[in-house]
Amino acid sequence: MIKNAIEVTNEQLGVTTEYRNPPTGDLADMARIVQQASAAGVDGIIVTIADYNVLEGPIADTVAKGIPVVTVNSGIVEESRNLGALLHVGQPEYEAGLGAGERAKAEGITSFLCMNHIISNPVSVERCRGFADGIGVELGNQMIDSGIDPSEVQNKVMAYLTATPDTGAVLTLGPNSAEPTIRAVKEMGLDGELYFGTFDLSAEISAAIKDGTVDFVIDQQPFLQGSVPIQVLTSYVRYGVAPANSIFTGPGFVTSETIEQVEALAGEFR
Repeated sequence: MIKNAIEVTNEQLGVTTEYRNPPTGDLADMARIVQQASAAGVDGIIVTIADYNVLEGPIADTVAKGIPVVTVNSGIVEESRNLGALLHVGQPEYEAGLGAGERAKAEGITSFLCMNHIISNPVSVERCRGFADGIGVELGNQMIDSGIDPSEVQNKVMAYLTATPDTGAVLTLGPNSAEPTIRAVKEMGLDGELYFGTFDLSAEISAAIKDGTVDFVIDQQPFLQGSVPIQVLTSYVRYGVAPANSIFTGPGFVTSETIEQVEALAGEFR
């Protein structure tokens, strides 16, 4: 999807964007890629802040050379600003959770369970905290470290909902926790009764939206994360203009009303 966004935007704007990614996912390799691009004197660099400590030096050095940088996807606005980037394009996680919580509050939700399968990542906690703030409650033991073993996740969901039967909603943070939770909710006969939101799409989640088990999916719209940074850099390099603020690509909400369009465009634009 990101590559497709790059190709489409390159054609629209008449620019060339080289996509480079460390094949092993090694962050030291990623830092070297930034250094190599900077040394080559490119017009601009788009980079994720996958690890601030590892990438801080190469990105800051690039900015110091006068090469404009746009950060995208991973990382937060404050980190991007500290590095001297023009702006950040991505989904702010607290705001995504907050938007989800506000949707739930509008449906009368006052209690919830948050299944966090990446609890070691502080950003994931922000999703749960935002949801709690959105419905107007304190985040406490409603957030569970679910792990990623499907059976374990399903058992934890069922145990919590059995012990806390007045729970109004469940929020999962991605397919690893969402799919076993879908199975748990159906096994308990709560599908269509328990308000259910999640982050990120998969085939099983799409099916659960269509059958009424899942109410919404939070989509950070990665096509925009591939396209918008190129648009920003092109305008900056050509005309010296750039947006004054970072650009949020999410939360975009996928519901039963939009799922068919999303499925039709999956892999290319959604």
